Amino acid sequence: MTNTSGMRAETSATTSSSSVATDPADKLIASNKVEGTAVYNRKGERLGTVENFMVGRRSGQVAYAVLSFGGFLGVGEGHHPLPWNALTYDTSLGGYVVDLDKDQLSEAPTHQAGEDPFSDPAYERRIREYWESIGSTL
Repeated sequence: MTNTSGMRAETSATTSSSSVATDPADKLIASNKVEGTAVYNRKGERLGTVENFMVGRRSGQVAYAVLSFGGFLGVGEGHHPLPWNALTYDTSLGGYVVDLDKDQLSEAPTHQAGEDPFSDPAYERRIREYWESIGSTL
C-alpha cells in the first residue's frame, strides 16, 4: 500500500508467513536510512543497495529507488532505477525485496555514478517502458 507521500506504508500485524514491518512507528523513515539499505530478490540473493531515490518535484511522491548493482568495490557499478512500488521492506532480511532476478536487473536501464539522466525525458521513458514490459507498474 502506498501512502500519500508515495512511501510504501506497511500494513497490519506481522504474521508467521510475513516479515513486513507493522509497528506504526515504522511507517516513516528518514531518507538517509533508506540510502544504503540492501535489496534482495525473492530467493534472498542480495542484488545491491539503495543508492538514493527519486522524488517527484511537484507530487512529492517517491517514483524510483536507484539501486547500485554490479561491479566490484564500486568499479563498474551501475545504477538502476526501480519503481518504488516494486520494493517491499522485509524485517527478517533488514532490507527491501523485489520480484526480480539478476538477469532482469542487468537488462534494465542504467546510468553511472555522477550522471544525471533524469533530466532527459527519453531516459525516463526507457525506464517506464522497461518496467512495464516485465509487468511492473509505476
